[in-house]
Amino acid sequence: MHLDSCRELKRSLRERATALAADTAVPWVAVGVERTAPGDYVLAVRVRDTASAGPLLARIADEARGEVDVVEVGEIRALGGALSPGELQKIHRPLIPGCSVGHPDITAGTLGGFVTVGGVVHALSNNHVLGDSGQASPGDTVLQPGIADKGVDPRDRFGELTAMSALSTDRVNLLDAAIARIDDGIGHDAGRYPGGPVTGTEEEATEDVAVEKIGRTTGHTRGRITAFEVDGLRINFPHGELVFDDQLEISGRTGAFSDGGDSGSLIWTGEGRAAVGLLFAGSRFGGPDGTGLTYANPIRAVLEEFDARLVGS
Repeated sequence: MHLDSCRELKRSLRERATALAADTAVPWVAVGVERTAPGDYVLAVRVRDTASAGPLLARIADEARGEVDVVEVGEIRALGGALSPGELQKIHRPLIPGCSVGHPDITAGTLGGFVTVGGVVHALSNNHVLGDSGQASPGDTVLQPGIADKGVDPRDRFGELTAMSALSTDRVNLLDAAIARIDDGIGHDAGRYPGGPVTGTEEEATEDVAVEKIGRTTGHTRGRITAFEVDGLRINFPHGELVFDDQLEISGRTGAFSDGGDSGSLIWTGEGRAAVGLLFAGSRFGGPDGTGLTYANPIRAVLEEFDARLVGS
């Protein structure tokens, strides 16, 4: 179907979600847009369990005239805390993209990249990585590496939390992002991505494009954007289940694109080397090869939140 038609159907389904699922036991359904060919789109439908969602999925397919792609994803988790060996989990001075970072009260996540705010360089990651899912306060210490990778406070301090997007269990969320000002004397290498610097940002990710990321758990991986403008995602965080709208969905090219601890990774296009998203969550299964799906905040929305600019763009 046409892109505008797909977006209108998605909006209509979201507005009628409660009524559509009234006689089912379905906890949630997320809907987005998936490109199948140039100028041709289908409704991307993501559910925790297809077995219990049969009647609801049939109604959605009927309204979409069969132009749907349904994927069972299971539970989607904020990707923090898994342990694995690797160079990215060691101490890095200067700081580099993909290395282990975290608030002292969490395990570990990933430093996605570097941004300037008011002319000052900051590290970029997730709220649930640098801000302890909103439990931290501006001025709190942030560590590299994170506690799970043998980081020690204050020995491994690299800066302080400056700002974080709000996370709420009472309303729809759009971002899971945070920035930290880097301490004087701590260097950074903004161009240290596999293949060279990330030199720009995508205006809008609406294509089935090849993407890459580097994270502290799975390292450098490649995949593709499988859906965009995904609404109604329910993500399990330490303090409860949060709903997210307008997210990107990515699947790995050969195996999983991400795993626990990769949260905060910057995602960029393989061809143009432009940033497209900030990785924050993923599922254990689902996707073309069943190894799980990854979700990311659109990078333009992240930068606008902090009035920031990606270093090197």
